[in-house]
Amino acid sequence: MQESTLADVGLDSEDADGQDDVLNTAVQLQGELGRLEIASDIHDGYGLALLSVWVGLVVWCDGGRFWWRTGWDPRRQRVIYAWHPSADPARAARRIALRYVQLRASHPLSTMIAGAQP
Repeated sequence: MQESTLADVGLDSEDADGQDDVLNTAVQLQGELGRLEIASDIHDGYGLALLSVWVGLVVWCDGGRFWWRTGWDPRRQRVIYAWHPSADPARAARRIALRYVQLRASHPLSTMIAGAQP
């Protein structure tokens, strides 16, 4: 996985209503995660951007906030989400990194993928 730019995903500054703002926000978070040595891929469209970070860790971005799944409430039978304002991508990245560490411990790379790593 590598860092993306607007041009990499086929957008320029004249694209449709706010999608570039959403993507810019996601790219900022991706850069902060990269500084923490956490790779991610960006997927965007329909007014949202998604950062795929690890098995069970997808960060959603609507331009105003980031949110990601942190667990499950068995009593209510609902997913638990954390969120963070997109105005502070560095702190959001540190919070996401904490979840990343938890998931890496419970979902390590398969031996096939680990063997293919450079």
